[in-house]
Amino acid sequence: METSYGLLTYCTNIHAGETWKDHFTQLKEHIPFIKQKVAPYKSFGIGLRLSDMASRELTSGSNLTIFRQWLTENNAFVFTMNGFPYGSFHRTKVKDYVHTPDWLSNDRVQYTIRLAQLLAELLPAGIDGGISTSPLSYRFWHNQQYLEPVLKQATQNILVVLDMLIQIRQYTGKLIHIDIEPEPDGLLGDGTEFLNWYLQHLLPDGISYICQKFGCSKEEAESHIKMHIQLCYDICHFAVCYEDHESMIKKFQSHGIRTGKIQISAALKADIAADPADREPVLNAFRQFNESTYLHQVIAKYGNGELKRYPDMPDALQDADNPDVREWRAHYHVPVFLENYGILHATRKDIEKVLHIHCNNAFTHHLEIETYTWEVLPEAIRLPLSDSIVREIEWVNGLLKN
Repeated sequence: METSYGLLTYCTNIHAGETWKDHFTQLKEHIPFIKQKVAPYKSFGIGLRLSDMASRELTSGSNLTIFRQWLTENNAFVFTMNGFPYGSFHRTKVKDYVHTPDWLSNDRVQYTIRLAQLLAELLPAGIDGGISTSPLSYRFWHNQQYLEPVLKQATQNILVVLDMLIQIRQYTGKLIHIDIEPEPDGLLGDGTEFLNWYLQHLLPDGISYICQKFGCSKEEAESHIKMHIQLCYDICHFAVCYEDHESMIKKFQSHGIRTGKIQISAALKADIAADPADREPVLNAFRQFNESTYLHQVIAKYGNGELKRYPDMPDALQDADNPDVREWRAHYHVPVFLENYGILHATRKDIEKVLHIHCNNAFTHHLEIETYTWEVLPEAIRLPLSDSIVREIEWVNGLLKN
């Protein structure tokens, strides 16, 4: 839906299914109801998640024509896509497999190009389109002492996609960008690692590549890169890493790095008491969220401000008696409108902070709520899905009006 601060939607990776038939069935079930509740008299933008299988099926036969007709009939459109999860994302063990294939693989390149071509077909005139994607790879798949060649190969593959995005704009006039999404334990695990990669790898390698490919100046090549390779600012991920939002956003802007979209999402957090007896109720609460589908990286903060990273919730729970820890933050993507989960808290203040910064100085046109853990939440706090999505959109829209 259109707001004074950009297009607001939710990410349809909340819906289970891997085939185009699965995806389309879910869209037809939920989008008309949600639109009627939050934007009955306005067009409604969709944050579309397509698996690799679904993206292939959508390009075949009359599927795309039928989908475009359905969008028109429902006064809806697609302006952003989630191109991070390539394969199964629900009702199966995902864990680090969510990074497969990574940006070292041609499969990731071809999948992203296919999404860009589809988005070019679906995107209304006058609106830029974005595709969020993985932070290059999963950190623990690689020897930490030999990351330079990994970063270089991943960058070269992203430049292949950049080539196509430039051509799409030249031939159609439509601007499509891929939005790299830093995530804990991704190869680009936080804002600083993303910034370093962008400045030390993407720009130098990209300027050389684009100048040679298109015969343009270095200034023009840099402009192409910054237009088509942007940042996905996932608030949950930045909150788990204890990022200073205002400082990080200013750093990106000072280097001319654009934010393709803000993913509005919330993590879990709690203070950890020094006394083992006092911390046990908090640890028991976290154990209720220790499920086997997704990675739930935990970053602990010591009393002296230092951070300790755990690859997944079980690793943190094994170190639960660490006497130096004073806070845990867990990657979970819990519903954004709830502030408390029993004695645990959501990082809702981070959402309020980022959107306050955005409302004072807008740094993107795309706002996408990303909650995908509904099925793995404790049963006591689950709500009907469509009603929950509406509540999330209304809560975020309320923040944008304040």
